[in-house]
Parts: sequence; C-alpha cells; structure tokens
Amino acid sequence: MGASTQQQSVIRCPQCGFHKPETMSLDSCQVRYECRKCGTILKPQAGDCCVFCSYGTVSCPPQQTKHLDM
Repeated sequence: MGASTQQQSVIRCPQCGFHKPETMSLDSCQVRYECRKCGTILKPQAGDCCVFCSYGTVSCPPQQTKHLDM
C-alpha cells in the first residue's frame, strides 16, 4: 500500500443517518458493520466489496490501490 492510501473513512448509516469515523484494515475488506446508534447491520451493496465502499466517505485500501494501479 502506498503513502497515498487512506485508512480513515466515515461510515454513514442509511437507516438513521448516524456517522462515525472508522479505521480500515489495509489488507482486507469489511463485509459487516453494526451501526452504533440504531443497531442496523450494514452489508455491501451490489457491486461493492465492503461496507466502506458502500457507506464510507473513502473506499477501502484494497480498492484505493486498484485505482492507483490503473
């Protein structure tokens, strides 16, 4: 992962609108996330690899790296 890879993303719950900064793993995709406010379980939307790609302000590091390699 290069120096331009970001590890911080803010996840926003589509049910209640709650948002929380989270640190992403550099080498894996998170496929389940529980909203800290309403308890909704977030899962990736069709075509996305993880919850950060679906609900975060920044895509996951593996996806960031793919875009840098293009």
